[in-house]
Amino acid sequence: MTTAIELGMIYAIMALGVYVTFRILDFPDLTVDGSFTTGAAVAAISIVNGVNPFLAILLSFIAGFLAGTITGLLHTKGRINGLLAGILTQIALYSINLRIMDKANVPLLGEDTAITPLQRAGLLGGWGSIGLLAAVAILLALALVWFLHTDTGLAMQATGDNEKMIRSYGVNTDNQKILGLALSNGLVGMSGAIVAQFQGFADIGMGIGLIVAGLASVILGQAIFGTRSIMVAALAVVAGSVLYRVAIQLALTVGLNPNDMKLISAILVVIALVVPQLPFFRRRKALVSRADPDGGAATGAEAVSTTEGAR
Repeated sequence: MTTAIELGMIYAIMALGVYVTFRILDFPDLTVDGSFTTGAAVAAISIVNGVNPFLAILLSFIAGFLAGTITGLLHTKGRINGLLAGILTQIALYSINLRIMDKANVPLLGEDTAITPLQRAGLLGGWGSIGLLAAVAILLALALVWFLHTDTGLAMQATGDNEKMIRSYGVNTDNQKILGLALSNGLVGMSGAIVAQFQGFADIGMGIGLIVAGLASVILGQAIFGTRSIMVAALAVVAGSVLYRVAIQLALTVGLNPNDMKLISAILVVIALVVPQLPFFRRRKALVSRADPDGGAATGAEAVSTTEGAR
């Protein structure tokens, strides 16, 4: 179970990236399946060639950032449907990832990785590594929250909320989309790099279907912990990632076939989407809205006033 929690903390970085596109930009980005593997591939091949593992993680962030930028350019400048733009980039990344690794799998056995110090200290698989990985995930979540409260971040939120309205205030929404997609996939690539070092290999198929896991983490966490503020929403994503991995581990523990994991992931997403629509949860949401009638509009109003002041 500790391994599931550790993986949940690492995959939480990926889920934060999905949160940026899915919740902030309201953009259905399928680049994730490819950019995750890109991050893992870049990290693995860098480490094998003697690059510092922490620098390899940074390089993976940059690789993912570039992948997201390509999707953003295809959508905004090429006028390609957002869903199709993500699929096109994802398909292209499959071949690019094979080029990076020069084969389908790159093992990291015997190589020093960012996880090696935890292994040598005897912390891996215990609460020490969980605490450290949790600190990393939470710090990244707080950094994302800080960014989303800057002028650029508020403009990005407003782009996702009402693109036509914020464009009338002089904001270049195309640039906001490109930046959001780049940042999202940068986080996804970083997560892929850490997962590769944690598992000891990078594989061409490790990102397949990952968007479902990301969506499950976002939806599950926010369904349980709510979205009262950006801070709560971001931390809920981290918690949702851990809950998702624990649920997968429990499913395996009770004897379910590992080949059914993708089906279980899909079912978890469906449950997380349907349950909040049940009468009990809808009444609860209505009560919360009456208790804080201005809460939902606060972010949008702040974004507009900030953008207007910057003109």
